Parts: sequence; C-alpha cells; structure tokens
Amino acid sequence: MLDAFNRHPSSVGESYGRHLAQASSFGLTMITAGAACLVHAIFPFWFEKTASLCVQRLHAQMAARGRPDAGAHKALQA
Repeated sequence: MLDAFNRHPSSVGESYGRHLAQASSFGLTMITAGAACLVHAIFPFWFEKTASLCVQRLHAQMAARGRPDAGAHKALQA
C-alpha cells in the first residue's frame, strides 16, 4: 500500500512529504488563478494578466523539477 503513495513522488525525485508540499502549492496557485479569472470575467479591467502569469510560472516550476518528460513541452512548441 505504501508503494502507491511513494511511486510517483519517487519518480520525480521527491519524498512523499516534499511532493505533498509542492503539489499543494501548485494546487493553491491554480485555485487563486482560477478565482482571478472569474473576477476578471466580470471586471475585465482587474487581473488582466494574473492567470496567464500564474500558468507561465507554474509551467516553468514544473518543467524544472527533474521530471523525465520535462523536455516534452519543447517538442510541442516546435
């Protein structure tokens, strides 16, 4: 059973605790960006770049985490 909790974190070079913290941070950032999008939908002059900047920052952080497929995004951009 413990293997199920450790398999993925181990594949990205993290402990379970580190992965929990990192994934939680990513999730909270996405929730915040989503809330900014909803506010922006009503008030288009607020949060004009908030969500796109969050997505760019998250992508850079995720790509830099040592995942084996981290370079795959470059092939998609070409």
